[in-house]
Amino acid sequence: MQKRRLGRTGLEVSVLGYGAGAVGGLFTKGAAADQERAIARAIEAGINYFDTAALYGNGESEKNLGRVLKAQQANVVVGTKVRLSTEHRANVGKAIEQGMNDSLSRMGWDHVDLFQLHNPLVAKDAGDKLAIDIALNEVAPALEKLKKAGKTRFIGFSGVGETAALHQAIDSKLFDTVQVVYNALNPSAGGAMPKGAPGQDYGRLLEKAKAADMGTIIIRALAGGALSGTDQRHPLAMQSVDPIGSAPNFSGDVARAKELEPLVRDSGSSNLTELAERFVIAHPAVSTMLVGYSTLDHLEAAIAAVNKGPLTEPTLARIVQG
Repeated sequence: MQKRRLGRTGLEVSVLGYGAGAVGGLFTKGAAADQERAIARAIEAGINYFDTAALYGNGESEKNLGRVLKAQQANVVVGTKVRLSTEHRANVGKAIEQGMNDSLSRMGWDHVDLFQLHNPLVAKDAGDKLAIDIALNEVAPALEKLKKAGKTRFIGFSGVGETAALHQAIDSKLFDTVQVVYNALNPSAGGAMPKGAPGQDYGRLLEKAKAADMGTIIIRALAGGALSGTDQRHPLAMQSVDPIGSAPNFSGDVARAKELEPLVRDSGSSNLTELAERFVIAHPAVSTMLVGYSTLDHLEAAIAAVNKGPLTEPTLARIVQG
């Protein structure tokens, strides 16, 4: 599988990553044997970036991923995340350190490769939404302290929240990586927002991150599953998925996804999901793309999609023109 440079970290990561979150659900609610088979197959296929977070399944994803990777003695790159709640504002540094210690305890490890802030970034602090000033002045120094302590090699943040705040975080150059919302329904992180498209304009965030030599980790590559073209969910998967940066509701995203179906055959793709995955990896500023899995078949399909390679320029143009 193709490897790409994760920005200034210098790490070489697989273009397809393993998302162990609740949207797919295998690592929050799946059987241990199925989790083990999936990771073994992922590693065999060349996947070497694995993503989890304390939030996923209230720590179950970290526990399960840590257990499986440790048992397989895998030489891979692993990232996890910490999310601050309102009460943590009183002592952000302490909360970040505690979050790291809790994550390492659940995973059974003494360090991770990447530790990331999981809160949406905004101008005005409000509950789960974290003010950019706090992220830059309090969170980043706390994360840097963990680097110096050897508990993480690199630090990053989730690129959700207000566009101006996300750009400010990138411009600060305090973080090594950024998770970017980028998909065929909202490609604005990689280029112009399609005319008449709903959703948030991310203002070519991928290009800004590349200019700052940050690694980019694509999230919502399938718009929470909407780019499968159906609202049916696997029993392990999150049954209700709120859109991020796209249509006002999931059914709206599914309807827009179906409009792309004529491009499936023209692009040589097997289905709509493959089209969407090949769209994401076509952008040169993408380091790795996370996909969440409910079954081994989902993983096999994603592996086949990325190994087929990026979409052609004419197909890409038809998608971004809307």
